[in-house]
Amino acid sequence: MIEAYGVRLRPFRADDTADVVDGLADPVSQRFMTGPPTPYTENDARWWIDVGAPAAWTGGGAAYAIADPATDRLLGMVALNNLAPARGQAGIGYWVRPAARGLGVATAGTRALSDHVLANGTARLELLTHPENTPSQRVALAAGFRYEGLRRSATADRKAERHDLLAWVRLAGDPPGPAARLLPDLPDGVLTDEVVTLRRRGPDDAEMMYALHSRPETVANQAPPVPPTRESIARRCRLAESAWLTGDLAGLLIIDAATGERAGSCGLSYTDVAAGEASVGYALLPEWRGRGYATRALRLLVDWAFGPVGVARLTAGTVPENTASHRVLERVGFQREGLQRGRLPGLAGVRLDDLTFALLPADLR
Repeated sequence: MIEAYGVRLRPFRADDTADVVDGLADPVSQRFMTGPPTPYTENDARWWIDVGAPAAWTGGGAAYAIADPATDRLLGMVALNNLAPARGQAGIGYWVRPAARGLGVATAGTRALSDHVLANGTARLELLTHPENTPSQRVALAAGFRYEGLRRSATADRKAERHDLLAWVRLAGDPPGPAARLLPDLPDGVLTDEVVTLRRRGPDDAEMMYALHSRPETVANQAPPVPPTRESIARRCRLAESAWLTGDLAGLLIIDAATGERAGSCGLSYTDVAAGEASVGYALLPEWRGRGYATRALRLLVDWAFGPVGVARLTAGTVPENTASHRVLERVGFQREGLQRGRLPGLAGVRLDDLTFALLPADLR
């Protein structure tokens, strides 16, 4: 038995049956876990308690019930799997009953078991998450796991369709506590100057994002100038939070603060993490142009980048003909740094020039 971080890890018992069903018959568990049968019944739970969990221990792994220390009632499970003893490596996974979600139970259980096994000879723990399972990704980060990369087609669902998984890793020598993030959450979930508000993009923004990024003038200012598909935009919006958590992209919606209407989008992504350099981009729907919204949004994004994110230098690449974007950048303080000839892919083998702007904290206007 292990007690730490406000939870108790103990063996499963017969009186856990109803709570195991509660946790594994839930739609969220059924969606993101390939192991549990569907529908999940009491017979399945009893099999797990009598056969499945003991087998995990026999094979050198572990299957702990996460319990409330005050009542000893089951809240979820945390387990070790995919053991590779020769490499000092194991996998870790968990599930939590619906009523216990959002209370830090998964994080506490994962931290408790991780601390224990990393202090007792295991060198490396892997935690794999579905790209759309952002609550699980937040658990990984809170438990000290760092994002390591994408495992392409690493799992199959019940229809035998292959899906990618994200790999999160914690080493025995990693510092305690949550893993550092390249892109922190926005303070209170938004950035605002009371005229323009920025918030994270999400699945409900797909139609607006498609309308914006399929417009001819928007397509003309990207490389290559090829319109996106609806599905690619919908997927981008579904994975927006995941891209934020992995540090790939902070994708934001530009909102009119007075009405709540969507006006456009902007984003921040690292170009050189070690050098502290990131790039920005932005676009507005036609009806919101000419009101200074792009400039306001960019100022908010820049302040966040130089402040909580901690970047040292920002860049923006534009096509030389996009003079409206150049004016926005210059109003914020970006300076032209040079023309890179033929840097970007165009259509039919044609190469496009890239006019680069850059901003340092001292340049802000």
